Order: sequence, then C-alpha cells, then structure tokens
Amino acid sequence: MQTEVLLPLIAYLLLVFGLSVYAYTRRKQGNFLTEYFLGNRSMGGFVLAMTLTATYISASSFIGGPGAAYKFGLGWVLLAMIQLPAVWLSLGVLGKKFAILARRYNAVTLNDMLFARYQSRLLVWLASLSLLVAFLGAMTVQFIGGARLLETAAGIPYDTGLLIFGISIALYTAFGGFRASVLNDAMQGLVMLLGTILLLIAVIHAAGGLHSAVDKLQQIDPKLVSVHGGDDVLSLPFMASFWILVCFGVIGLPHTAVRCISYKDSKAVHHGIVLGTIVVAVLMLGMHLAGALGRAVLPDLKIPDQVIPTLMITVLPPYAAGIFLAAPMAAIMSTINAQLLQSSATIVKDLYLGIKPEQLTNERKLKRFSSWATFVLGLLVLLAAWRPPEMIIWLNLLAFGGLEAVFLWPLVLGLYWERANATGALSSMIVGAVCYTLLASIDLHIAGLHPIVPSLLLSLLAFYVGNQFGKPPRETVLKPS
Repeated sequence: MQTEVLLPLIAYLLLVFGLSVYAYTRRKQGNFLTEYFLGNRSMGGFVLAMTLTATYISASSFIGGPGAAYKFGLGWVLLAMIQLPAVWLSLGVLGKKFAILARRYNAVTLNDMLFARYQSRLLVWLASLSLLVAFLGAMTVQFIGGARLLETAAGIPYDTGLLIFGISIALYTAFGGFRASVLNDAMQGLVMLLGTILLLIAVIHAAGGLHSAVDKLQQIDPKLVSVHGGDDVLSLPFMASFWILVCFGVIGLPHTAVRCISYKDSKAVHHGIVLGTIVVAVLMLGMHLAGALGRAVLPDLKIPDQVIPTLMITVLPPYAAGIFLAAPMAAIMSTINAQLLQSSATIVKDLYLGIKPEQLTNERKLKRFSSWATFVLGLLVLLAAWRPPEMIIWLNLLAFGGLEAVFLWPLVLGLYWERANATGALSSMIVGAVCYTLLASIDLHIAGLHPIVPSLLLSLLAFYVGNQFGKPPRETVLKPS
C-alpha cells in the first residue's frame, strides 16, 4: 500500500463523513420524507449545477470513458463532447414545469410525479421495478470503478478496496440522506474540476508536450488520431446512437430528473444551466483527452480502464496523486449516493407506502426503514461488483439505456402533451423495456444503431397507439395551480 497516496484520500473521506453528520443535524427540521429524499427543495444555483453534474458524471466518465479514449484515440474525445448539452437539456426540458407540478403534487420521488400525472398504480409498480433493476446494474459499475481505483493507485487488493469503498458509501448515504448527497456533490464537483485540470497538465508534460503526444499516438496507430478512431469504431450510426444515449436520453434518467424537483427557485435553474454546462465541458474534455494522450505515456496497458489510476501514480508526485484520487472517487461517490437514495425512495415511498399508506405518519419507523433500505441496497450492490468485467463503460451504458427506454417518453410527454394517458405511458414503458432488453441481450444493432434508438422509436409509437385506447386524463391533473 502507498501511504502517501492514501493519506489525502483518508482526509477526504473524513470530510465526506463530516458533511454527512452536518446533514443529519439539519435533517431533524421539517417533514422527514421531503427532507431525507429532497433536502426540503432548498438547492441554490451553484449546488444545483454541481449536484446535477456530479450525479451525471460517474465512474464511466472518469474510468470507463478515458479507458475507451485510451483504446480508440482522439476520435473518442470528440465523441465524448456530444454530452455537452446534457445539463441544459435536463433543466431546460424538465426544469420549471417539473418543479411546479412536483410542489403541487407534493411529490418526493419520480414515481410520485408519474402517479399524479397518470393515476395508475400499475404504472408506478412497473416503473419502480425497472428503476431498481437498472440502478443495481448502474451502481455495480460505480463500485467496480471505485475498487479499481484503490487497487491501481493505492495498492489495495480489489476485494479489500471494494469493501472499504462500498461500506463507506452505504453508511454516509444512509446516515445523511439527500442533503448529505448534494452537499458532498458540491464539494466533489470542485474536487473533480481541480483534479481534471491538474492531471491533464501533468499528462501533457510527461508526454513532452501536446504536439509530441499526438506524434507518438500516430506512431502507435494512425487511426488513434483520426475522427473514426481505432478499429474504425466511430461510425456515423454509432455516434448518432451515442448522442441519443448519453445526451438527449439523459432527460429520462430518474436520478438526474429528481434534481429538477429539489431546487429553490427560477434563479437557481438559470445559474444551474450555465454553470453546469461549463463544468461538464471542462470535465469531459479534460478526462477523455487525458485518457487518449495517456497512451503516449503508457503505450502497453492491458486493461484500458486502468489508464487514469495508472497515470495518476506515473505523472504525479505521491501526495498529488492522493489528492487527485479524490476526483474520480468524488465522481463515483456522487453518482452512487444519488442512485442509492432514488432506489431506497422507490422502496419506501413508492412500494412500501403504496401498500401501507397508514404508515405515512409513523416518522420514527420511516426514518429507520429508509436508512436500512439504503444501507442494505449498498451491500447488495457490493456483492454484485465482486467479479467485474474488463471494460465497465459498456455495462454502464446498458443500465443508462434501460432507464431511458422506460422513463423518457412518459416523463416528457406527460409534461408537454395534455392528452397523454396511463394506457399510452404503460404501453411505452413495456415496449421500451422489452425491446431494449431483447436487442441488448442478443447484441443486435439495426443499421449499425445502438439498441436505444429503435427502442425509443418503438416506445414512442407504442405511446401514441396505446394513448388512443385509454381514458383521457382528468382536467385537474393537467393544469398547475
């Protein structure tokens, strides 16, 4: 184990737990469910931008994405910048209208919004089960990324690192709730920015300058500096699919959508859009460029996902590497705590209270049940991460796509199409989930497109067709007061 690398990381984890303790003391004020799962809807613009960015940017962006850039070259850096409008789309499309309706319905979870809009308990159960299955896969990716970081950068065995990482996150998220999540996200966003800039400068310096780094990539494989990437992987259908999957489709991700019902006011949204877009631009360009240029420094890595942690200990002094280690750890932790909270909120608010609504007033039991649900879910994901694949980006994109195929159209059309009804939304969810699962499981790419594209097209068609057979929604559901 490398003590110089571990000490800054330990200090960082202590700070995370300190913020969770602070969040716990604030949690005693107000309604428990609204405070634990939404932080009493009190986020300002800076915190909103940071929590949305930190939630969206995950192990895939700090480990998997740079790993793909290492393998496929500078073309993948260009591809990664497709994600630039993600924050603008999330807050712009959902944003104000979503928040107004959430306050009107007193919604705590995304499924509260769906139930209030479509008045279908069956739809809520289907959405809840889809969310839990997809989040288990997505969180598994994050746990794998965290353990690999500790293994490569600090010399901690994978299994030991997984235990340390998993139990730490499960504890601080269960203890502090949503307020701990967003406070840590704000801090983690700043850590990610600082770490990204520091690492990129160090990689370019170690490669002998930007021109020298590009020359070395061209000597290794000329395709590493072409727009089509190594192995010509970046075809037009692939890039179009990627834009749908990691940019437009982000509107349908529950853990980002819920941020749109927890901010304070319109000013927070405007500041969040501008600042969040800038932060995403810096992080995406910096990390993927570091991964691509890292091949000029480390040309013979067997596992591409190890490029960032290996670069850390190669191009940075030990203490600086320890400080930077907090950056990808921050990205991973912020995504996991958002997904853990959404999963436990689904279990407690959508499933448990859906069966036993009389328990809504039993705050003592709800507090205990919510914390235990969060902690146990964390342990289940830890077990799922025990035997990881080589490149986690594909598993992460699989989980992303599943959530988008289920949630995108019911969310967007529920907001902007007055005639949208429960039959249409249910049809869309079922067709999207079945189509995406089948296409992804047999690895079928129609016309070279990722399974998310035909799945979203078919689920949109299913929404329209199903909508013709359902009852129109009540007038009171549609108009915010």
